[in-house]
Amino acid sequence: MDRPLRVAALVSGRGSNLAALIAARLPIDMVLVGSDKAKAGALQVARDAGIPTVAFSPKDYADRAAFDRALFGAVADAQPDLLVLAGYMRIIDAAVVADWAGRAINIHPSLLPKYQGLHTHRRCLEAGDTEHGASVHYVTAELDGGPVVAQARIAVGPADTEETLAQRLLVEEHKLLPAVVGAIATGRLRWNGQPLFDGTPLTCPLDITHL
Repeated sequence: MDRPLRVAALVSGRGSNLAALIAARLPIDMVLVGSDKAKAGALQVARDAGIPTVAFSPKDYADRAAFDRALFGAVADAQPDLLVLAGYMRIIDAAVVADWAGRAINIHPSLLPKYQGLHTHRRCLEAGDTEHGASVHYVTAELDGGPVVAQARIAVGPADTEETLAQRLLVEEHKLLPAVVGAIATGRLRWNGQPLFDGTPLTCPLDITHL
């Protein structure tokens, strides 16, 4: 690609992963940040960085599919090469997701396929796991079920709580997401019906140290 990768992001929360992505100074052009919450802190993070923002309220639409078509239509209008779900907390209509096959990634706070969905830190502790982590995967219609491309791992200690796990893992998330986006921007990570890294199909998730 003879220009920076055009990246859009969808967010629902305070935007710490978005801030980490912006701070990484990758060869990308952030063209839009969208949200399902007009007061999401991440929107102010984007504005402070000079990135255009949009917010749509699900309450203004008849159903999830109508909302998704509106929000993702606004994203499409910005013509991104890549869509990053950086703490976007809504399940997306399957037909809308299909339009973004191979062009959308999500970061999730577990070592997928473990603990898809919510409360991942609690479920990790309840299971007695000795290891926890975060995953970046391509987005498909299956919740947190698309091909995983990279993971970061942390040890779980006997004194850990949901809060301490979340805090420690967030540090790793802030490294993992920019590393994956950087690999896509430089062409090392590509989609050709499946994830390819340096031209070779991925058979297991990359460790963050390999990015």
